Order: sequence, then structure tokens, then C-alpha cells
Amino acid sequence: MSDLAASDLKTIYPEPSPRVIAKARPEIDAHAKKFIAMSPFCVLATSGSDGSVDASPRGGNPGFVHVTGPNQLLMPDRSGNNRIDSFRNIVEGSGFVQLIFFVPGIDETLRVGGSGKLSVEPALLAATEEFGKLPRAVLSIDVKEAYFHCGKALMRSKLWSKEAQVERKVMPSISQVIHDQTALGEPESQDVVEARYKTQL
Repeated sequence: MSDLAASDLKTIYPEPSPRVIAKARPEIDAHAKKFIAMSPFCVLATSGSDGSVDASPRGGNPGFVHVTGPNQLLMPDRSGNNRIDSFRNIVEGSGFVQLIFFVPGIDETLRVGGSGKLSVEPALLAATEEFGKLPRAVLSIDVKEAYFHCGKALMRSKLWSKEAQVERKVMPSISQVIHDQTALGEPESQDVVEARYKTQL
């Protein structure tokens, strides 16, 4: 199998339509603002100083990412695994970030790109309190581009379809998976894991 070159891509894919190019906006407009306000989940992508790329799931109540202006978002940091890969990339790497926002039941997604900075300013922490807790830090994003993706990927995957949902029991608990992979810690049932998660939101 041979790798494709940039010149090969032009022979495989047609040029995007003017409409596809024009939909990339330089700021958060009214539609994007409404979508973010409804979104309880997004994926945050960052790049490290060594060229590595990280993608991390982020979630909260709908609107947990705050739109504070046409070119600024605030994302509170919540309890996680403390690897802080994303934040290390932001402070040590390029600082560039990309987010994809999801709204349950809507197949279209929203992509937002820009540059990020971290803050522990008390006023920002207080403004993004959630679940009765202050975040440990707040990611401020200077938005450079925002555009909606069509719904084809989510339609193909049937992501929101009840018929496509699997029962959790088809996979071992995350605790069991990590124990099998590392031989560290004691395996726990998924019920125990989820009960603990609920105390750490």
C-alpha cells in the first residue's frame, strides 16, 4: 500500500463548494451561540510542543461552556484523571485548540477553533461554578473560526438512535479493563465505579 501525496487528494476529492467555504465564520454567531448553550458535551483537541495531538472529552450541564463574546469561550475544568495532557499542550505547545460540540438528538455538530489560555482568576472560577463546585482552572478560548458540520457522520453511526444503544454489561467495567491492562489497583464493578464518579462530578 502506498501513501497518498497532497497532489493525489485533488484527483480523489472535488473542490468544496463556495457555500462550504463560506460557512466558516470568524466568530460565534447567534446560531453557534444557541448550539453551545444546548450542548452538554464536546471534544477538545490540542497539540503539543513535540507535534503530538490530544483529544479529550468534556462534559457538563447544557451550556457548561460559556459564550462571553463573539470571539471568546470559557470552559471550566472538572475532576478528571489528572494527566492534564490538554492543558500541558496549551501552556507548552502551540496553544491552538479545536472543539466539536454535540447536542443530543441533533445530528449536526459545531466546530470551533482558536487559541487557549488557562486561568485561575477567582472571578472566572466563580462564574463557571457547576455541581456545587468551583472548577480548578478555566480555559479561555480566543475564537478564530466556527462552523457547523453536516449530520452525515452521526446519521451513519446512528449515535442518537435508541436501537443502536448497547447494554453497558457487554463490556467489563473500566476498572476491570485498567486492571487487566496494568495489573494495578483492584477491579471494581461498574456500579461501584459509577457511584464513585457521582461523588466526583
